[in-house]
Amino acid sequence: MAPSGAEGGRATTMAPGKKITARIKRTLPVRGPQAPTLSELMRWYCLNTNTHGCRRIVVSRGRLRRFIWILLTLSAVGLILWQCAELLINYYSASVSVTVQFQKLPFPAVTICNINPYKYSAMKDYLSELDKETKKALETFYGFSEGKSKVRRSVDEWNSTASDFFKQIPLLQFEDFSRTATDLHSGQKRRIEGSVFHKDSSIVNSGDSNDIIGFQLCDANNSSECALYTFSSGVNAIQEWYKLHYMNIMAQIPLETKEKLSYSADDLLLTCFFDGLSCDKRHFTRFHHPLHGNCYTFNSGESGTVLSTSTAGSEYGLQVVLYIDEADYNPFLVTSTGAKIIVHDQNEYPFIEDIGTEIETAAATSIGMHFTQSRKLSKPYSDCTETGEDIPVENLYNKSYSLQICLHSCFQKAMVDSCGCAQYAQPLPAGAEYCNYKKNPNWMYCYYKLHEKFVKEQLGCQQICKDACSFKEWALTTSIAQWPSAVSEDWMLRVLSWDKGQKINKKLNKTDLANLMVFYKDLNERFISENPANTLVILLSNFGGQLGLWMSCSVVCVIEIVEVFFIDSFSIVMRRQWQKAKKWWNNRKRDRSGKPPQASDLERQGHDNPACIDEDLPTFNTALRLPVPQGSPLPRTPPPNYSTLRLETAFTEQLPDTLEVGQH
Repeated sequence: MAPSGAEGGRATTMAPGKKITARIKRTLPVRGPQAPTLSELMRWYCLNTNTHGCRRIVVSRGRLRRFIWILLTLSAVGLILWQCAELLINYYSASVSVTVQFQKLPFPAVTICNINPYKYSAMKDYLSELDKETKKALETFYGFSEGKSKVRRSVDEWNSTASDFFKQIPLLQFEDFSRTATDLHSGQKRRIEGSVFHKDSSIVNSGDSNDIIGFQLCDANNSSECALYTFSSGVNAIQEWYKLHYMNIMAQIPLETKEKLSYSADDLLLTCFFDGLSCDKRHFTRFHHPLHGNCYTFNSGESGTVLSTSTAGSEYGLQVVLYIDEADYNPFLVTSTGAKIIVHDQNEYPFIEDIGTEIETAAATSIGMHFTQSRKLSKPYSDCTETGEDIPVENLYNKSYSLQICLHSCFQKAMVDSCGCAQYAQPLPAGAEYCNYKKNPNWMYCYYKLHEKFVKEQLGCQQICKDACSFKEWALTTSIAQWPSAVSEDWMLRVLSWDKGQKINKKLNKTDLANLMVFYKDLNERFISENPANTLVILLSNFGGQLGLWMSCSVVCVIEIVEVFFIDSFSIVMRRQWQKAKKWWNNRKRDRSGKPPQASDLERQGHDNPACIDEDLPTFNTALRLPVPQGSPLPRTPPPNYSTLRLETAFTEQLPDTLEVGQH
């Protein structure tokens, strides 16, 4: 045993520095990411973090001072979150810049249509029955005869045979807004059921203030499903009734025939000048509009060449004299005289019926233009679309995307899906045909109900369709002057009649003519664009400024917060859950076997250390705190092999001042 005692005495001789280190290891608890609980982890973080407020919460003495630091720290965190949210919102905003350039400008496309779509003399064969029934309705209700207003006749005086037009859409007269109506064709009074839609757009009152004119549309498959459309003006009621039958008739006429029934370029154009030079019908491109007949586009760009102008002013724009031919107008279809024009880009579809500008006859209409290009930022700054390819609506117009094209195409698709046919005023989808009540007896009722949903934004078209991100716009300024003047009227009409004499056999009247001038008021091109208000670099710099101002924090501090509050905290929670699950599984296995745990099993299996629940090896301090299982003998430790405690040093002998006092 002597050697062992010698070695034991040698083992007790330890340097003071190593003694201090060993004592620290015995008393220092586990901290940092390996801490056993979240509270220990948070305390370690507050003591070691670079954010001074968190450290002050832990080291401050006194509840009042600690409460003040907690309040200040939470206030700083709240201010940081608020300021960072403002920075993010500002990051997704855009600033608008306007650039004005003076340069040679491309001239836009100018589309011109006669307000009357087809020559009435050529359409009489197709519309004779409809016109006859319309005249009878006017004569019965208003007492009209040969254009003269007489005393209103009784409905019973109408002894004509029943008409298909009134069977399809019966005209009704209401009194005192009641549900009782008089059929203008049969003279019978009946009770009207169904939804009432009052279109109050009076132009001429229909006689007595209590009289209301309207028509009823019913579902052909269910006669109890009806909708009643009323008008405070008899003019509007009869014209709307006429248009429904008119579209039904036109839908059955082939396109080639309709183009022949409408106006040719020689019929519409009398004179033409552009940029001071003469032009003719070769500079115009025809396209057929369902509601406006043959329209003609100047500078359409279809030939591959787009005209431009380098001088502003009315003398250097487009000047045309149009032949309107008022005498050949359809008296029931249109109630105004003149032409419609629209200025648009060569790649845009001209929506004459939506945004067309009407020009008068017997007048010179001057239209001055200002050209503006606009460009919006797409997502995430706005909800616009670049090309429309991301919109789930088929473009039926074969032109560049616009909001109007999307809305019209969406409605037409819904019309085909719901009613089984296409609405006449819009292009045909592939495989569809226009509605007419011979093949589709229910289309009028279906169309009105669908249009009602469209107006109320219940079809979803307004939610699907988006604005285009880039578009061109020509702001128009219109002025009108009497033309021709009283002193020049005689000779001008004679000359124009002589020029037109080979095609017509009458002297022109000034109400048959319209003078149109379209020109640039200036050559300033305005370019409006959106630019990001902040870049990513500016956003990160602002974030850093806010963190440094309120929390004296940097990017490293942010990474530290992410590591401690997310990664380490999650790891501690998961370790605890894993230990609980493992304990539950062991208990479940033991319960199934029915055997109580043996002491030898406990000694062999060991037990969990609540102070060290991770997979790492325990420290010296945690090993001393291991709890001993109840009812089991103390584990015996074999005597140490003292030869392993022999220290190898770089010195040949130990210094005197490091020896134990008791050894001297």
